[in-house]
Amino acid sequence: MRDKNLEIFKKVSFVRHFELQVFKNIKNKNIKIPAYLSAGQEFISSSLSYFIIKELKIKPLIFAQHRCHATYLNFGGNPKKLIDELLGKKSGTNSGLGGSASISSKKINMFGHDGHMGTQMPIGLGACFASKKPTIIFLGDASIEEDYVMSSIGWASFKKLPILIIVEDNNLSILTQKKVRRHWEANDLAKGLKMKSVNIKDDPKDIEKSKKLFFKEPFLMNINTTRLFWHAGAGEDDYKRFDRYEYTKKKIGSIGKEIDQKIKMEVSNLWQKQLEKQ
Repeated sequence: MRDKNLEIFKKVSFVRHFELQVFKNIKNKNIKIPAYLSAGQEFISSSLSYFIIKELKIKPLIFAQHRCHATYLNFGGNPKKLIDELLGKKSGTNSGLGGSASISSKKINMFGHDGHMGTQMPIGLGACFASKKPTIIFLGDASIEEDYVMSSIGWASFKKLPILIIVEDNNLSILTQKKVRRHWEANDLAKGLKMKSVNIKDDPKDIEKSKKLFFKEPFLMNINTTRLFWHAGAGEDDYKRFDRYEYTKKKIGSIGKEIDQKIKMEVSNLWQKQLEKQ
């Protein structure tokens, strides 16, 4: 179990330091486009990619939400190509034309977000229905409120598709909390549409408990997490938040700090090399 936790933490650490570099380069104007950062939410895709790819040996179709950097990196994306995409280079994941929110890659079966709230749900549903391939769809807690998302969940349930729906629930739609927007949870909606579902924390142990259900039948996971940066990555929330990355690094102890520092330097050098190529 310790080895598993360390492997997941390595993924988390890489994404965290990658996103901190993104934030830094937004501030110093190297990145001139809106950026949607995964910082704070890294444990979701880090854990899922470990369990799905390494343990279950499944390479699913991936339909990501706009905060998709962590999804791309954790499911096997090339970090150099992601850096170049954010810098607007032709060598980027989408030739510098997709930007932060629309990362796609044929190599890892990842399809980019089209910019409309929650449309990755019906699009991913159609792909899964047509191909019958294992499919994972990432949503935000605001997009779950869209009518076409709700009807898509119902259709996936009715057709018994091999689909895994992940709601990355940071409790905010831009700056509006869930309690202002609705009085139900995503897992309640799924249960009402006769789909199995859970409402859990972004703890790898909690995520692993549901592994046996992945792609066996339609399944929705509402995973509670916290974000570090605003909707477009331009600022930081000023309230106190639980940071699973910092908590886990401390819990692992000296080896966690050592791993984290090594990865921090690796990511910093990676960014510096790509920036020097401009």
